[in-house]
Amino acid sequence: MRRFGELFERLDQTNATNEKVAALADYFASVPPADGAWAVYFLSGRRLKRLIGAARLRAWLVAESGLPEWLVEETHQHVGDLAETIALMLEDPERRDADADVRGLAAWVEEELLSLRELPEDEQARRVRSAWRGLPRPACFLYNKLLTGALRVGVSQTLVERALARASGLPRPVIAHRLMGDWRPDAGFFASLFDERSGREDASRPYPFFLAHPLDADPAPQLGPLADWQCEWKWDGIRGQLVRREDAVFLWSRGEEMITDTFPEVAEAAWQLPEDTVLDGELLAWDGEVLPFSQLQRRLGRKRVGRQLRREVPVHLLAYDVLEDRGEDVRHEPLAARRQRLERLLAGVEPPLRLSPLIEAGDWDRLHRLRTEARARRVEGVMLKRRDSPYGIGRPKGPWWKWKVAPLTLDAILIYAQPGHGRRANLYTDYTFAVPDGEGLVPVAKAYSGLDDAEIRRLDRWIRRHTVERFGPVRSVEPVQVFELAFEGIAPSRRHKSGVALRFPRIARWREDLGPADADSLNQVRALLDEA
Repeated sequence: MRRFGELFERLDQTNATNEKVAALADYFASVPPADGAWAVYFLSGRRLKRLIGAARLRAWLVAESGLPEWLVEETHQHVGDLAETIALMLEDPERRDADADVRGLAAWVEEELLSLRELPEDEQARRVRSAWRGLPRPACFLYNKLLTGALRVGVSQTLVERALARASGLPRPVIAHRLMGDWRPDAGFFASLFDERSGREDASRPYPFFLAHPLDADPAPQLGPLADWQCEWKWDGIRGQLVRREDAVFLWSRGEEMITDTFPEVAEAAWQLPEDTVLDGELLAWDGEVLPFSQLQRRLGRKRVGRQLRREVPVHLLAYDVLEDRGEDVRHEPLAARRQRLERLLAGVEPPLRLSPLIEAGDWDRLHRLRTEARARRVEGVMLKRRDSPYGIGRPKGPWWKWKVAPLTLDAILIYAQPGHGRRANLYTDYTFAVPDGEGLVPVAKAYSGLDDAEIRRLDRWIRRHTVERFGPVRSVEPVQVFELAFEGIAPSRRHKSGVALRFPRIARWREDLGPADADSLNQVRALLDEA
């Protein structure tokens, strides 16, 4: 645990990518395999479910520290992060001549953390308080983060892949593939990351997804002849990778969730494909045409989907790439060749598995005009993919672009604010916005991004001076500040008082030139339903 804490400190103390990769590679090259497996698990964004609630941890902190409850509560509110509060308020064992626990990360997770779930509360308290006494401050902070299921490390999956590639001497694409799918963080898995043998150990394992860069300007001047590009609609669904191997079918989301049971009709259709085929595509609610994303949301997150929901929200997978064809990894082939393979594979295949159509525009002017139809077609815009591009990993700039239509916007009034998390725990960064409805205001959206650091600090000062009421960490403010919100879509909603739900709302700009009387009304917001 100490070594993992030291790694965390090294990562936290630098913004330099190469230094982070070096720190990770040093750790992976020298750590015991079981510790390395759990480190990869946490560093790649996976987390344990919360083991201990915040109220219990605060009570145990009061008992362990001997400090008054009010001081613990106020310190927690000021710091904003309970794991950090505990680490700061307890005496650091490094300042004492205490015998430190030298067990590794795997032992701590498997022997101390995971076993807590089955223990009575008094034994949980004894074990946790004993751990606090033995861990130096950085490791104590990480231990508390693991307890609460809130550990986030400031490295991307790409950096973890690069570091493992450096430590193992294997190509990054090999490492990226081995990190995909559902794996157990044990010594055997970590050893397999360093194994030079080729082959496929897990039939369900998907490939890393290839992602596109956003394109904000006119593509014609920078992308050259349109003939070099394959044009497709940017569908408004969720990405899916369909794996048909070893007499089984697996469907994965881009977030590496297995969603086979959520879309059983797609899994059933996959039996029409040859053995050892992997397709990349978009899952859409589809009933003769694309349905709003809000319909697809009714099926997301469900472990099982009944017949009635299958009838109400039918789903199709529109395939736009093939990654494996009859056991051959074809990602290195140019897109044009992979498209030919895909067309042959899907010839005669029945829905809900379909071939995603291409846009035959002819020239950039025609593509511009077609793009203006995107919202009417219930798509987000246009995809541009170089015909000679292989299927890569991550989001390299150049081969694939997403050219989305301009977002919808509205002017709304700030009514509530609450503190953020982590480094922004002392600033009000989470905002609730409302629009006028008759004589009152109706909340329509929450937004957490869009302002720069200077604007956040200036708005934070304004919020503190113009608070009307407090509800725990939430402040109600004078309803006078107007902000332009941008969002990707709008749909009717029974869950929201406004009757609408906005998709991906964010702050476009602070409209200090407008007053609350200039904000859009609820009727104007609902009128946007006809445009979406």
